Amino acid sequence: MKSLFTFILSIVSMITLGQKDFQGKATYMSKTSVDLNNFARGGEQLSDARKKQIQDRMKSQLEKTFILNFDKSSSIYKEDAKLEAPTTGGGGRGPRFGSFSSGGTKYKNTKDKVALEATEFFGKKFLVSDDMKQPQWELGAETKQIGNYLCYKATLLKDANPLDFSNFRRPRKEDDKKEKEDTEKEVEVKQVVVTAWYTPQIPVSNGPGEYWGLPGLILEINEGTTTILCTEIVLNPSEKAAIEAPSKGKKITREKYSESVTKKMEELRQNFQNRGRGGNRGGGRF
Repeated sequence: MKSLFTFILSIVSMITLGQKDFQGKATYMSKTSVDLNNFARGGEQLSDARKKQIQDRMKSQLEKTFILNFDKSSSIYKEDAKLEAPTTGGGGRGPRFGSFSSGGTKYKNTKDKVALEATEFFGKKFLVSDDMKQPQWELGAETKQIGNYLCYKATLLKDANPLDFSNFRRPRKEDDKKEKEDTEKEVEVKQVVVTAWYTPQIPVSNGPGEYWGLPGLILEINEGTTTILCTEIVLNPSEKAAIEAPSKGKKITREKYSESVTKKMEELRQNFQNRGRGGNRGGGRF
């Protein structure tokens, strides 16, 4: 009976995608975990109470909802932003990456191989372009059910995002000398295995964030400490979204943008440390 239901749903999906003005809307929940054992203060590990306090403050950055509006070949992916309650009680000391940047809007066109992200950092708008090379997915035979959709497993080996704050660590006292000699190694760029679960029942080569290139919509992504899971799909919603490439912002490649942001964050970190030692509190321009 389950196989028959899946077959019928696949036929319905194929007929739906065959419509000229086909469009879909997928909602994703993203959750990232951070190992606070990598952080230290004054050369000592954080207490359990302090770890919980930090985790509570970081929750809005670690748990987010995103919307993917897609058609047969293009998509728009952006955060479903909600108003946050004001912080009370003496929190928020020190710079936080999330307070300097805004959630970007990612556009992909798998047919024309165009990938753009409209984002903002330190009050400046950028239009970041990515090389849209065909991902080298390794397709597997393992399956699992996500909602009403039968999904297949695929894996991909890729470089870790150098701007992923979960790759950052606060150096311990014993690391100070090494840090001064080779600060650029503070954030290690390594390769990570990405696991995707896609459904051929929605045969569009798309997915959340930067991910695409599989014979079906990607409903789940597991990358390092982050999981992105689809919680709702609406095919041909009554209200159509405008799926258009963004055009506003300073044009820059992903590589140059990452270099600029990394440099600025290092500058802010140095200024923050100097401020703690009674030094210069100023900062440079981005």
